[in-house]
Amino acid sequence: MPARHAAALPDSGAEDYDRLAPAVWNPVSNAVVAAADVLVGERVLDVFAATGSGTIPAAQLAGPSGHVDAVDRSSAMLDLAEAKAEALGLGNVSFHRSDPARWVPDAAYDAAVSCYGVLLLEEMDAGMDHIVRMLRPGGRIAISVWDEGALDAFEGLLLDSVAAGRDGGESGSDRIDVPVVGNRARLASSDRLRDWLQARGLTDVAVEKLGLTVPLEPGHAWSFALGSGYRQLLPGSADALQRVRRAFEERLGEEFVLDAGSLIAVGHHQPDS
Repeated sequence: MPARHAAALPDSGAEDYDRLAPAVWNPVSNAVVAAADVLVGERVLDVFAATGSGTIPAAQLAGPSGHVDAVDRSSAMLDLAEAKAEALGLGNVSFHRSDPARWVPDAAYDAAVSCYGVLLLEEMDAGMDHIVRMLRPGGRIAISVWDEGALDAFEGLLLDSVAAGRDGGESGSDRIDVPVVGNRARLASSDRLRDWLQARGLTDVAVEKLGLTVPLEPGHAWSFALGSGYRQLLPGSADALQRVRRAFEERLGEEFVLDAGSLIAVGHHQPDS
């Protein structure tokens, strides 16, 4: 896997990510947390918590006697999430800058949630296996991934724009060799997602579709590119980044509608005795 550009460092893009929270991240995360069926007093892990779209509803459901560990590689993302928790008076959340694939908790979790976060795992199978092992026997995990066909138009425009805006020192061939693209394709159907979760040892796996379309004006579309895993596709130099943005906005037009259709899956951890 090629080295990431400076633009893809973990602390980049937090404000751009959060700009899309009302339209994209919050409604999907609410569905994920609902699927996890978080109960009062439970311990919950939020995998790649970002700016707290899943952390906040999970903490509200767990209540003062429960606890949520919000784990993400980005301090900037977690700072925004922590500010939201403080504003709501939620004292049952801890924020940890860590790679979720290497996170080691003090005790097992009753539930884990992740809003598209598993797609960011560099070794998705091994990373998810580690996350599942953090659940107590009978614990649940609920995740969202993109549905088949979702993001295709957006991704195509962005990849074309990266190629058009690339400077002479950057080869285009490594642009798709990042987790956000390959992992998305691996899980982009109900059957693929169900099979993958069952291969991780989860039982009683259920998958539901969540239809979502979001009109995006050019500024918000660019924020989606900067604030999501697609940031890994972008060049590091400011000049090259601006060339890509200009090419992208020219291709996008003024009335682009993002297909954000998603799959919400939940499974149970029943390890062999």
